[in-house]
Amino acid sequence: MKEARFARQALLVFAAALAVRAVHVWQMRRSPFFDTLLGDSRGYDIWARQIAGGDWLGTDVFYQAPLYPYFLGLIYAINGNLAVVRVCQAIIGAGSCVLLASAARQLFGNAVGLVAGLMLAFYAPAVFFDGLVQKPVLEIFFLCLVLDLLSGIVTCPERLWRWLGVGLALGALSLTRENALLFVPVVLGWIWLHWRPLGATRLRLAAALLVGLAIVLLPVGLRNRLVGGEFHLTTAQSGTNFYIGNNPQADGTYKSLRFGRGSPEYERLDATELAEKATGRALSPGEVSRFWTERALAYIRTQPLDWAALLWRKFRLLCNVAEVVDTESQESHADWSSLLRILSPVAHFGVLAPLALIGIWITWGERRRLGLLYAMLGVYALSVLAFYVVGRYRLSLVPFLIVFASAAVVRGRRFLSARSPAEIGTAAGLVAAVTIFCNWPVVSRDLMRAVTYHNLGTALQSDGRSDDAVRAYERALGLRPDYAPSHNNLGAVLREQGKLDEAIGHLEKALRLGPDFVEAAYNLANAFTAKGKLDEAVERYRSVLQLTPDAVDARSNLGIALASQGQLDEATEQFRKAVALAPQTADPHYNLGSALLTRGSVLEAIEHLSQAIQIDPAHVSARYELANAYLAQERFEQAAEQYREAIRLSPKFVEAHNNLGIALGSMGQLNEAIEQFRAALQIDPSYGEAQANLQKVLARAASAR
Repeated sequence: MKEARFARQALLVFAAALAVRAVHVWQMRRSPFFDTLLGDSRGYDIWARQIAGGDWLGTDVFYQAPLYPYFLGLIYAINGNLAVVRVCQAIIGAGSCVLLASAARQLFGNAVGLVAGLMLAFYAPAVFFDGLVQKPVLEIFFLCLVLDLLSGIVTCPERLWRWLGVGLALGALSLTRENALLFVPVVLGWIWLHWRPLGATRLRLAAALLVGLAIVLLPVGLRNRLVGGEFHLTTAQSGTNFYIGNNPQADGTYKSLRFGRGSPEYERLDATELAEKATGRALSPGEVSRFWTERALAYIRTQPLDWAALLWRKFRLLCNVAEVVDTESQESHADWSSLLRILSPVAHFGVLAPLALIGIWITWGERRRLGLLYAMLGVYALSVLAFYVVGRYRLSLVPFLIVFASAAVVRGRRFLSARSPAEIGTAAGLVAAVTIFCNWPVVSRDLMRAVTYHNLGTALQSDGRSDDAVRAYERALGLRPDYAPSHNNLGAVLREQGKLDEAIGHLEKALRLGPDFVEAAYNLANAFTAKGKLDEAVERYRSVLQLTPDAVDARSNLGIALASQGQLDEATEQFRKAVALAPQTADPHYNLGSALLTRGSVLEAIEHLSQAIQIDPAHVSARYELANAYLAQERFEQAAEQYREAIRLSPKFVEAHNNLGIALGSMGQLNEAIEQFRAALQIDPSYGEAQANLQKVLARAASAR
């Protein structure tokens, strides 16, 4: 009877959760966030499409948790529409609610189970995260599955299949949230301490759990060893994340290693480049991770008071009502989803945490039975504090808290009726203090919305939608006029659009807000170059190189600016340094070759221009300059060959047509030369040099008859 009743309740929970998520997805379909993916979502989408295209093994040690991209790749292999992804995730999210309801029911009864399932169904952050192309949807599903399996084990520990299931679920959970591996020693310790009466049976239970875990994680570790040369059960990014959360500039949230480079595509590159620069050698992924771990531990050792203050701030963020933004904020999505706007003021962490505290008080008499939940909740909270706090990292605390909060809702009235007024007063005071603490503002909601619209602008800019990107950046700055990254990116877009004065204004503002903002200084130098303010450009390029001496593009552009000022010797020096920094990149060789040709060092110019073409056979400018070098040496056939290839790559390259005509005319191939001069004039009828060359060749041809 009870099973049948719970089946009806589970159906109700599933239907309610699915309906809420479906409405949210439907309302978000008109938002700019629906088809434009930001941050990690963008990276997962690219990765998943590679997997769907057949690249299922990859080429390096996993840097990000891999299960979600493979899940996404499976969907893409069937249907690549993002709407299909969101519908699938709505179904999975509804399934999570049923699993949590089942876990709470096994611990506290049907009524608590029903309330727990409905709490997760209507919990605003859960609805928000289930609608993102992000991994929390799988993370919460597997965590609720773990809780459901463990809740059944509390009463019937000898069932080995359940322990195998726990191992499998924990393995899958660890491939979506790496710090979930910390649950393994907690569960093993609970087996050993809590089930002493089972004697040797405990070994079988632990073995079953570890077998399940190995089935999931061992193939991943072997895959990492095969393609990346190192054995990692999940990923190789823990050291970087540990440092991001524990360094002198940390504020408890995510802050990129290089200012203004918060996009995930930069994180691995920056972590590796900075570590290799500091050590002076190439590093493996594991060595990069260890480097950052050592840096973080050195900070903790040498500045313990500063670290303690940082830890306190992280604790405040962990307990706070705000869902700290990572890439997309709940508030920004609520701009488009009325359902999210209705749920957000009520179904949030600031309500859940005090309710859960009441639930823990009410169920304290069952603490021996519930000890595993306390331990898992505490260990996961500590693991978040050890790194940094963002909303999606904290989300895994929610299922634990909902179990206790639902017990408070169902049992609260009966429990309080048996307490004395003094006990109730003391408890009410404590709960009030916790409620105030959790709901006291710590982070700016406008800042979180600004970050989201900034990230939207970055994605739109990457997609070539510059006008839409400008609007997104302007919206971000309307929310937070002091947000330097948006000033920088808006300036970069405006420069590309030719609005140089506006671009310079925004880039200068970005630098006033962030004096060490290297990317803004570089973009400002480029804007000054485009404006023809070469002195200012040179000054800015030099400031970039003081902060990042290995910046190849800045060094190359400095050389170009110096060459434009006629300072060829110093320009050549900068180009040589750029070649030394990036010997396998075509542009530095091209720039150096072009400068050498201008100086009259033709043989060395040919060497570097040839190297540029060897690296990048489609480098049109390098082929054209190499042809010019051959022409200067009267090596006409080689010059003609390079001009022809440049024209093949760029048919409307008017100068190449003209110079090819000169080379052909010099070899006596007058008819072919005439064709090339006429081709140049067809492209640009006002091209005087081609017109003059054509007249000369026509006169030569006439006199030869």
